[in-house]
Amino acid sequence: MKIFWFIPTHGDSRYLGTSKGARTVDHTYMKQIAVAADNLGYEGVLIPTGRSCEDPWLVAASLIDATTRLKFLVALRPGVTTPALAARMTGTFDRLSNGRLLLNLVTGGDEQELKGDGIFEDHATRYQTASEYTTIWREILTRSHTGESFTFNGERLQVEDAKLLYPPLQQPYPPLWFGGSSEAAQTLAAEQVDSYLTWGEPPAAVKEKIEQLKTKAAAKGRTLSYGIRLHVIVRETNEAAWQAADELLSHVTDDTIAAAQAKFAQMDSVGQQRMAALHGGRRDNLEISPNLWAGIGLVRGGAGTALVGDPQTVAARIQEYADLGIDNFIFSGYPHLEEAYRFAELVFPLLPIDTQNTLVKPNLTGPFGEIVANNYAPPQQTSDTATPKTPATAIPKHAIAS
Repeated sequence: MKIFWFIPTHGDSRYLGTSKGARTVDHTYMKQIAVAADNLGYEGVLIPTGRSCEDPWLVAASLIDATTRLKFLVALRPGVTTPALAARMTGTFDRLSNGRLLLNLVTGGDEQELKGDGIFEDHATRYQTASEYTTIWREILTRSHTGESFTFNGERLQVEDAKLLYPPLQQPYPPLWFGGSSEAAQTLAAEQVDSYLTWGEPPAAVKEKIEQLKTKAAAKGRTLSYGIRLHVIVRETNEAAWQAADELLSHVTDDTIAAAQAKFAQMDSVGQQRMAALHGGRRDNLEISPNLWAGIGLVRGGAGTALVGDPQTVAARIQEYADLGIDNFIFSGYPHLEEAYRFAELVFPLLPIDTQNTLVKPNLTGPFGEIVANNYAPPQQTSDTATPKTPATAIPKHAIAS
């Protein structure tokens, strides 16, 4: 199981749908989140894409030196860049980051925004372009390790003797992730990508998607890994978690919800349509599955559901998805800096995460809380019962700085 966090390059706040509680998302803040995720043991961070976001490649590149092991899931955009340029960017970034790049193939779902980027293609044509784009990108990177060039003549794209002189560290190329719910999207995933992503739908719907993808991929002689994109609202009690969920929407007006839903309805993204159908634009029935809350999707596009509950409940729901075959979990929470800590501190000890074995080890500087009475470390707590273990060995007074 691998846990990822999120860099909110499109803004951050304590509340949704309002400027109240908003904060400046500048480079210093993004770096704080990235460093926190790196130190806490997250596998990596997703960096979003679109006109409402800072450029994901530049943001990710600016965070390489601030982190040591954190991976960056960055958007690959057919039509916005050429596949040969994208291959060059991939090779360079992977080398500069010492192999910490992951790619997120994004075809887009808002025709109005896409036209602003110079892409005048309908849904079906975009997927045809994406398939050819991904083929070229993969082949250029794969052949870069042996010095070969690649020529391709498709219906949408062509390259002649395309060649990459500086190959990526990861072979044959950094893993390619992708999420999409349409038939065309699933076909593309089965043929081209390494990990399929879904937004946070109820477990039964996720199970159905995974089974469909497994069948399609097997027909191509391939196997995929699977991931899910969710928000999370975790507190020490279930009551406090649901109160926090309510507070997140406490400043959202009905007019704001209506305007957001009208915009989402104009998109041709099947995934967005499925997200909107979970709540129907209404506030009165947002728990769509046990501890799965659709309130965020009232005003936020894309991933619109959150796991809500105490640490044990949230961990149990995560395990339910893992039992369906989900390997990669991408979480976020508002505000993203504080919630990165809260989720890691409350839920990580309950999950089978390898990084915790190497990153979270008690030592003179923690993690054990503040020294009690300038004399000894507080008793250690178990992750499952939160009852004290044998009291920690007293630290000599001469070892304590006042």
